[in-house]
Amino acid sequence: MKQNQLRLDSPPIVEAVVDIDCDMPPKFDLAASEAVSKEAYRPRYPHFQLRLMEEFQIKTEENGPLVQNRKRAVQAFQFRQDDQAQLVQVRSQGFSFNRLKPYTTLTDYLEEIESCWRKFVEIANPVQIRSVRMRYINRILLPLVNDALEFQDYIQACPQLPKNSDLAFVGFLNQHSAVELATGNEVTIVLTTQAPENDRLPIIFDLTVCSQRSGEVENWGWILEQILSLRSLKNRIFENTLTEKCLNLFRH
Repeated sequence: MKQNQLRLDSPPIVEAVVDIDCDMPPKFDLAASEAVSKEAYRPRYPHFQLRLMEEFQIKTEENGPLVQNRKRAVQAFQFRQDDQAQLVQVRSQGFSFNRLKPYTTLTDYLEEIESCWRKFVEIANPVQIRSVRMRYINRILLPLVNDALEFQDYIQACPQLPKNSDLAFVGFLNQHSAVELATGNEVTIVLTTQAPENDRLPIIFDLTVCSQRSGEVENWGWILEQILSLRSLKNRIFENTLTEKCLNLFRH
């Protein structure tokens, strides 16, 4: 199918993320797994960073003092490669693989994702998979002509201003969610503008696709099926949101 054959020489992806969320063992302690996580990932991902989560609670009682509680917990371990373009995350609720630009094609990263996932399973011993999610953040630089831009030349699902309103776009933020009827896969699409850069207007096209199916953590074949199904959906949305004129900006 045409939708699954999208090939771009220079895709506008600035970050691609594969998240696998899991039900974790009741006694799983992420902080206690720091040493074994470092041992597993540091040979290929030598740069370590700790992500913390802080929670604040404020309680008041009648005629009583104001009570503030602060709670800090480890949210994730991040391991980056030397070029900082690729990282894996051991999270309190699962596993993540992040690829920053330059991005080629998902096929190039699947073997590495599988290898890193299997290390995560050995470290955390998750009970089962709750969801598989992919997020693609694209940054598209559209050419301005006399500081103006016809959005419909580049975006098929572009926002519209009221007719005869004597208005001109200075920016927009569109967000909508949907579900793929055939698979139940969920979609969140965000389109927004950034400040102009010289003669270009940056558009952020943030696309998240998610499968909420449960699966066995050892069954990589099933995980791969979810990833490929989500990629197919992502590609169809991407290709049918942008016009051919826009897609040609990434073909050389």
